[in-house]
Amino acid sequence: MKPHADRLAGALADPNVASGLLEFQRSWAGARQDEMARLEELSGRSFADLRHDLADAKRSARRDAAALVDRFREHAEAAGVTVTVAADAAAANAAVARLCRDADTRVVVKTKSMLSEEIGLNDALAAAGVTAVETDLGEWLLQLAGEHPSHLVLPAIHKRAPQIAQLLESVLGRPFDPTDIDAMVAVARTELRDAFLHAGVGVTGANALIAETGSVLLVTNEGNAGLTVALPPVRVVLAGVDKLVATMADAMDQVRLLARSATAQPITTYTQLLTGGLSGQAVHIILVDNGRAAMAADPAFEEALNCIRCGACSNVCPPYQVVGGHAFGHVYTGAIGLVVTPFHHGLDAAAGPQSLCVSCGACTTVCPVEIPLAEQILEVRHRVVQQGPPARAQKVGLRVLRSARATRTLARATALVTAPLRTADHERLRLPAIGRQLSWRAAPALPLASARRRLRARLDAPGDLDLFVQCVTDVALPEVADAVVEVATTLGHRVSVPAAQHCCGLPAFDSGDHETARRMAEATIEALDTGRPVVTGAASCAVMVVHEYPKLFAEDPVWGPRAADLAARFTDFVSWVATHPERARLGVDVGDELPPDSPTCTVHGFCQSRTVLGQSDEMEQLIGEHGGVVAPLTEREVCCGFGGSASFAHPEVAQGIVERKLGCIDDTGAPTVVTDNPGCQ
Repeated sequence: MKPHADRLAGALADPNVASGLLEFQRSWAGARQDEMARLEELSGRSFADLRHDLADAKRSARRDAAALVDRFREHAEAAGVTVTVAADAAAANAAVARLCRDADTRVVVKTKSMLSEEIGLNDALAAAGVTAVETDLGEWLLQLAGEHPSHLVLPAIHKRAPQIAQLLESVLGRPFDPTDIDAMVAVARTELRDAFLHAGVGVTGANALIAETGSVLLVTNEGNAGLTVALPPVRVVLAGVDKLVATMADAMDQVRLLARSATAQPITTYTQLLTGGLSGQAVHIILVDNGRAAMAADPAFEEALNCIRCGACSNVCPPYQVVGGHAFGHVYTGAIGLVVTPFHHGLDAAAGPQSLCVSCGACTTVCPVEIPLAEQILEVRHRVVQQGPPARAQKVGLRVLRSARATRTLARATALVTAPLRTADHERLRLPAIGRQLSWRAAPALPLASARRRLRARLDAPGDLDLFVQCVTDVALPEVADAVVEVATTLGHRVSVPAAQHCCGLPAFDSGDHETARRMAEATIEALDTGRPVVTGAASCAVMVVHEYPKLFAEDPVWGPRAADLAARFTDFVSWVATHPERARLGVDVGDELPPDSPTCTVHGFCQSRTVLGQSDEMEQLIGEHGGVVAPLTEREVCCGFGGSASFAHPEVAQGIVERKLGCIDDTGAPTVVTDNPGCQ
């Protein structure tokens, strides 16, 4: 496999990737929402309840893993199946190669199996003199192209029809019409027929292994699986031990959520339950560990074993949409790929791809088995930093940010030096659009007076409400702090700005540097140890203080209780105003100067305001209460691409994400965009 940097560069250079994936993500999102709504109506239960039940079934199976293996083996062997447990990839590959040798075959047909990709089965069989033929249409095309899957469910989703036509022409030596999809599919049937008829071994994966019956659940959308199961005299099932479930009812819970999450179908075309084999057929089931026991023993990652390989986390991921799975992953792609790769292929294999994550949390919200993917990716990032020091620029930047004096001095000096370069509106700098960072975005002009300087009369002043001024707000957007103070004052509060406050530590935490994050968090806890409620105009800081501080200090008997106390007093501005009993006192009519019914604005919600803070449409409601007309924004909560350090580490990826967002904003026709986080601004 090519180095990650090369894969990323190739993906960014291929216009087919981003355009095709954007179209798919948008169509999938609407169809999935409709199918989940129908399921909720049919079952009388919410998606949250349904996924909790399935996740609980997977957790229970994990707790009872040894007994389930024994029970599954007992029932499977009673049906004539041979069950083998393979500790790692080498053992699994050797087992399959041995079965091919015993069957005296040189040809193996395979259904789509990510586990076979994980262990490198095709290469291992080739080394043993056996040709493995992929029979899933997408997998077969990728095999012809010499590529690997870019999606757990839709392996060739990064390919467009003209590319497929060109590929078939180069391999088969005759022209293909790129608009005639049926003809290209038909040629696959013809080309694969000989392999089906001559293969001595058929290899499939498994969506679930059912302990109470010894059955294999196999879910597919093509007829190739039926032929792979039925024709060869020897059938091999490759499955991770994490595919075990206790009962048929558990498997049916999975069926209800799998297709709806993967392809937005109510059920796949073929859902097979296979117990034993056909008359005269030998069936072998190989249970593969290959790092799964280590994952199960790691509290930070054991929930990843809930995964049912639906790919929903890829289907909502903004950076995945821009670069596709070959860059956003290793063998396993998408958010789950970033999490499981260290256990199957080592931490180095995940180091590059994990840096693309913008921590928007969308993957966590759609996961049908409650995997906390966003948290786990940050933990992978932390372990990458532990294994080796961060990039020099990042290290220097965090060292400066850790010091309030250094940060403010640098910001003040930058504001003074760049003052002659300001545009007329004083918001941007007149700099040439060159380089990776400035080729598509403008450099912001830092204000000459920081938020602290503008609010100096309130530093440590007596009050009943503390304002936490985010570091970005302080040095770049002081008007945000001014507005929070104005609203709070109108609502009858006396606002104090604790002077010792600086940065909450989010940039360090998001970069994986937990040591620096803890130091900055301790300083913030000390600075805000007033016992008063705290409000901030930065929703990202609320996420850090309310959700990350208690976890960051969970094992600390001194700082843990103090972190929990601050988290209980800390609120983001929008949530605070939306629940304030006196908010009607604001009395502002934001629609005064606009024609009736014309849009006042549109609203972009900071992604973590929804995925972590649990907000929905509070901003729209507040604007509507005061005369504003909000133009609905398509993909309102899709990340804007800032993603903290991600937009600086990978500006080309951020550009692709923000272009998607700006397109949605343009479609509204609104003159103003409202958001609740300075990073988004």
